[in-house]
Amino acid sequence: MTAEFHPSVNLNLNVRGLGVSATLAINELSNELLAQGRPVFKLGLGQSPFPVPASVVGALREHAAAKDYLPVLGLPALRRAVAGYWQRWQGVSFSPDNIMIGPGSKELMFILQLVYYGDLVIPTPSWVSYAPQARIIGRQVHWLPTTRANRWKPTAEALENLCARDPGRPRLVILNSPANPHGYGFDEQELRALAEVARRHRLILLSDEIYGELDYSGAHQSISRYYPEGTIVSSGLSKWCGAGGWRLGTFAFPDNLHWLRQAMATVASETYTSVAAPIQHAAITAFQGGTELEDYLFQSRRILAALAGHHVAALRDAGVELEMPDGAFYLFPDFSPLAARLAGRGIRDSGTLCERLLEETGVATLPGEAFGRPAEELTLRLAFVDFDGEQALAAAAREARDRPLDDAFLRRHCGRCVTAVEKMAAWVVGEATPQ
Repeated sequence: MTAEFHPSVNLNLNVRGLGVSATLAINELSNELLAQGRPVFKLGLGQSPFPVPASVVGALREHAAAKDYLPVLGLPALRRAVAGYWQRWQGVSFSPDNIMIGPGSKELMFILQLVYYGDLVIPTPSWVSYAPQARIIGRQVHWLPTTRANRWKPTAEALENLCARDPGRPRLVILNSPANPHGYGFDEQELRALAEVARRHRLILLSDEIYGELDYSGAHQSISRYYPEGTIVSSGLSKWCGAGGWRLGTFAFPDNLHWLRQAMATVASETYTSVAAPIQHAAITAFQGGTELEDYLFQSRRILAALAGHHVAALRDAGVELEMPDGAFYLFPDFSPLAARLAGRGIRDSGTLCERLLEETGVATLPGEAFGRPAEELTLRLAFVDFDGEQALAAAAREARDRPLDDAFLRRHCGRCVTAVEKMAAWVVGEATPQ
């Protein structure tokens, strides 16, 4: 007799119905289509196209034999390097004792929501995993409304309106700048206004600054400058250092949130124990910075800025609503002005929009619905990362530093992204897509 199991009974209620993360699912689907011989442009998963800097790889190689369990909060030398990084880059002071190293910032965010008993507040749109993590844990999620006119960024007024409905309720607010899925960042005035609301309502802010180093102007500002006592700053190696698969994230806590840091360390000690020793040793080199890292970031930014400019122009020419982002490698175009034309082709929601794009052009993207937008809103996210970043960096280094990279450079060294977006633009207006 074979035992029978009943998922509808035995599965935790909080995970029933949840699917694989949308970003990972589109990457797996893209790889499956490629394996079948289908042409696919991978603009779905937001993985950095650039290689890990050579000095960081060298440090990993040097410490490959490191095998000991490390402290739960992280290697002391790495925690000192991370604290020094924030002081050097943003002028904010964190004690090394208040730095926590985890297996990706994603895991640290999950543990934070687990140990902090409060509602989660996130903008719509926002990264695909914030809300599902809250659901898995059983926390309430409140969405901060945004508009395309305000470049999809939450305002201090919207945050105040939400908090005023129940002023004493504990809340964790996640802000991401420059943001996934749209690449827009906060300016100083916006940060100061948000900080004022956060202070008035004693909010805990998690400032996700994983893309901060990819601000095209190099002028990213952390909200921890204006609300230091209540802000936890999150970063890691995945986006600005090209090391997504290394799985190393960092949290920096202010002194008066040491109790949260300690609670997270307790959970970490009973789950992942510590991050892989060789990775932590190598990360010291990344966070210490230096000339090589500075040049790597300069060239990364100028390549991404040039690509963003090309893509925005191409899509706007096709009638799509879109503005130039401030950083990162994402765009969040709105096809609503073309709703009537798309409806005539049977496309009335973001999911169908992305399905048809993939089927008819080979361009893989993600629907706005995956980021918390209404299904009927014709938005999608594209990650312009389908190019050889190592080759592009080498080529950019041969170009004059004081000149933007031109169209010829992009076609030569980032051609798959250029072709993909031009295919999208041609498709949306009903023209034959370029080869």
